[in-house]
Amino acid sequence: MSDTLQIKSVPISRRDSFNTRDKQTRELKPFYSGDIKILLLENISQKAVDILNKAGYQVEFHTKALDKDALIEKIKDVHVVGIRSKTKLTQEVLSHANKLIAIGCFCIGTNQVDLTYAASRGICVFNSPFSNSRSVAELVIAEIILLARQLGDRSREMHDGVWNKVSNNCYEIRGKTLGIIGYGHIGTQLGVLAESLGMHVIWYDILPLMPIGMSTAVESLDEVLAEADFVSCHVPETPETKNMIGARELALMKPGSYLINASRGTV
Repeated sequence: MSDTLQIKSVPISRRDSFNTRDKQTRELKPFYSGDIKILLLENISQKAVDILNKAGYQVEFHTKALDKDALIEKIKDVHVVGIRSKTKLTQEVLSHANKLIAIGCFCIGTNQVDLTYAASRGICVFNSPFSNSRSVAELVIAEIILLARQLGDRSREMHDGVWNKVSNNCYEIRGKTLGIIGYGHIGTQLGVLAESLGMHVIWYDILPLMPIGMSTAVESLDEVLAEADFVSCHVPETPETKNMIGARELALMKPGSYLINASRGTV
């Protein structure tokens, strides 16, 4: 066998495809922190502002969302935008973003951003899925207790000067069944908190997830609605979840049960 390396000829058409001399290449250049402009809206944590300023970035901070015209004007010259849920970064707005490279959603949802258009422009979009999971879980527990003890009615009566010391239809939540729709970051934490208060927890999710604690997965949304004393929704806003709860679903619920929507309003 010859030690000479044999090189097969490559067809002209294939060799041409390897030729990049005539193709425009994207040159990567270093940048300085001081050259990067960051726009933070909707009262992003002051700690974040301080960290970015300390790193040398140019930071513009606003406590509220901007209207469309003001947002279009501001976004023309910035590289990074930080928002919560009120700022709407539509295709119309993003089309004016000449230098934008990243959008940070300081919340769980990203439906306020036109993700398809952002991707077509090469703009990175990220969220913060753990940012408020504990806060929402605790809030739902508070709402469950408020409903079970009719604290809303009693508070309104007291503000009207009425002392109505009644216990009709008021009860402990221990022993009651909580049904969770969407067993993600929030749903799992809610289940753990509810169990610590003595509630029985069932849940439904479209994904085959592992239960935490003594919670039980059920086969369908209808089963959750039919069995639970309290139903809490924790699903993202998608075409599949839009109008997920309607008249048919409400009719499946037990008399006197409660529905808490901790998802988007479109659910």
